[in-house]
Amino acid sequence: MYLRMAKRVLLELDKRLLLKFVWNMGVKGALSVFKFKRRLKQGEYFPPFLYVSVINSCNLRCQGCWVDVAAKQQRIDFDAMSKLIADAKAMGNVFFGIVGGEPFMHPELLKILAAHPDCYFQVFTNGHFITDEVAKELRRIGNVTPLISIEGNEIVSDVRRGRDGVYSKSMEGIQNCLKNKVFTGVCTSVCKNNIDDILTDKWVDRLIEMGVLYTWFHVYRPMGPDACEALCLSPEEQLRLRQFVVETRAKKPIAVIDAYYDGEGKALCPAATGISHHINPWGDIEPCPIVQFSRENIHDTSTPLRDKFMKSSFLADFRKLASSTTRGCIVLERPELLEELVVLHEAKDSTARKTALAELHAMTVRTSQFNPGREIPEKSLAYRIVKRFLFNDFGAYDGYDHSQSAAPGILRAKHSRSESASNETNCVRSEATAP
Repeated sequence: MYLRMAKRVLLELDKRLLLKFVWNMGVKGALSVFKFKRRLKQGEYFPPFLYVSVINSCNLRCQGCWVDVAAKQQRIDFDAMSKLIADAKAMGNVFFGIVGGEPFMHPELLKILAAHPDCYFQVFTNGHFITDEVAKELRRIGNVTPLISIEGNEIVSDVRRGRDGVYSKSMEGIQNCLKNKVFTGVCTSVCKNNIDDILTDKWVDRLIEMGVLYTWFHVYRPMGPDACEALCLSPEEQLRLRQFVVETRAKKPIAVIDAYYDGEGKALCPAATGISHHINPWGDIEPCPIVQFSRENIHDTSTPLRDKFMKSSFLADFRKLASSTTRGCIVLERPELLEELVVLHEAKDSTARKTALAELHAMTVRTSQFNPGREIPEKSLAYRIVKRFLFNDFGAYDGYDHSQSAAPGILRAKHSRSESASNETNCVRSEATAP
């Protein structure tokens, strides 16, 4: 399988782009993680990977979207983005995930990517704006990989994305990238109505035949004003997804990305470990894209970017609360604790709609990737090695017993919910995790 993958990369990808990826993302990206680990030993947190929503606008209206895509357009302009990248580079960072909205609606996106040839960018996109000309420019720039979302077959995609003809336009974007030998990935937010179409060898084989070099299966997370909780995966379906990813990695010549497990199959949260945080189109620094609350902003000139991360009590307390509560997603499992943290820090609602706190208060408790006692370790030796050194919990969960849910010390004195409410939460979780 490894030889087949190597053959694919050498034959299907522009050699210059391959060298860019190996050096910028491989070598320099690994060094940024090692710098992150050294900082941790000193009690300092500055994430080696930053995810930046450069624009809120989007041409689609996806079910369960938590981004204010229909609000007045807001974007991080070229100068602000260049300063952000330069400040992050000073901390050793070279990798940036570009999200939105739809990033390719940003009029300066290609200019931003081209201005930093010593970095590597992954752009999360629906692919509709990747014409042949844009794909040619991506190849010329060389330091970017588009990750194009496909949400199921033609019918399911149109329903999930809120528009007609979505599937065909996204596939056209993929083909434009592949025709120009751009390093291209395909991702899916796996939910109830696409799991049977996407989680198959037939789909993965089709991606391989097309020339797609990697894929990423996200788990659908119910957030925002119209959370569409009916689309959520059950605990058994999440285990099915994890098993499929592990099996596919061991037998198919395509890279499969995940962000929620270490090499032993133990769940983790990238925001809780400190390896990644998110910046929204208004410049607000958030723990992650679905935690839309903030105390710091990149446009504040009174404090350097380094201190905005390292000295943020809100981010620090979020990491402590999240890691001491669960190895999964605190937003889904214990939204009431996150609500208390937001109130405690007087963190602002960083959405345009200004209803995020009410949405959090009204959330129904859901299970996440944390499934204790049912871990599925990696079968692929390569993935085990990479995760051991470059993607794990970095000690964030050391010393915590997650077999029982309890309000950690940081909030225990201020915990205003009744014990009966906490017991009710645990009952809901128990019912949700029952076979």
